[in-house]
Amino acid sequence: MSPFKDKVAIVTGAASGIGRALCNELSLSGAILFMADINADSLRQAVAEINRSGGRAVAAPLDVTRAEEVQALVDQAIAAHGHLDYMFNNAGIGVAGEVRDLSLDHWRRIIDVNLWGVIYGASAAYRAMVKQGSGHIVNTASLAGLIGSPAMTPYSTTKFAVLGLSTSLRAEGEGLGVKVSAVCPGLIQTGIFAAGIYVNTRQEDIEANVPFKMLTPDRAAHHILRGVARNRAIIVFPFYARFTWWLHRINQSLTMPLARKLIKDFRAIRTERRAKGSSSANH
Repeated sequence: MSPFKDKVAIVTGAASGIGRALCNELSLSGAILFMADINADSLRQAVAEINRSGGRAVAAPLDVTRAEEVQALVDQAIAAHGHLDYMFNNAGIGVAGEVRDLSLDHWRRIIDVNLWGVIYGASAAYRAMVKQGSGHIVNTASLAGLIGSPAMTPYSTTKFAVLGLSTSLRAEGEGLGVKVSAVCPGLIQTGIFAAGIYVNTRQEDIEANVPFKMLTPDRAAHHILRGVARNRAIIVFPFYARFTWWLHRINQSLTMPLARKLIKDFRAIRTERRAKGSSSANH
């Protein structure tokens, strides 16, 4: 029997990408879903498709940067079913650009979504799960939260923070019946690229220069749920992500050539764009 059968799960960022794929696989495993996303139209479509396929899903339009909305969603799930088994804090955005080109507003925006959004979700779910003596919080970080990612420094900063939150909370929750996992994937084909903020570069330039093949959201969801079922503390995939992390743990200088290549490639794009007289951000 699937460990997710008849379990109540909240998934943020559920309308697309990894969140949508997680919901699809959880639904097939028999879970009861509260699907949350700021994009209400896409969310309703996603929920309708799952329910037409025999799933059990509720649409929950949500801005993860608003603590009261996140708390209300946790309360709603518990009021409806008496408990909350899984909290997938998956919503996130990206900012691509060198720090010298970024404003503090860029930093505030990504910290609000990627870090405070996770804190609000983890905090609300954790208190409820401690009270019931069980539950599993799953926070989406990134390989960029294990190894610094130049030209995506604000993104990497938030993901390092999510990893620290997750591993610390895991130790606190262990004796109280609450499990916590951090998800650290490599490059995934998700809507984060389309919804990202690009400063002195373009989305298509960034995607054309990614150093590794991107994994599909469906494969990512499979890796994540397998790791959750096994209660992995840090879920890292695919192979190149695990290998790169392994090298970094042995000696951080071993991954510096990759970091140098990333910033060199980015600066080639940035210089070309500025030469064409375009130095404004694409939002």
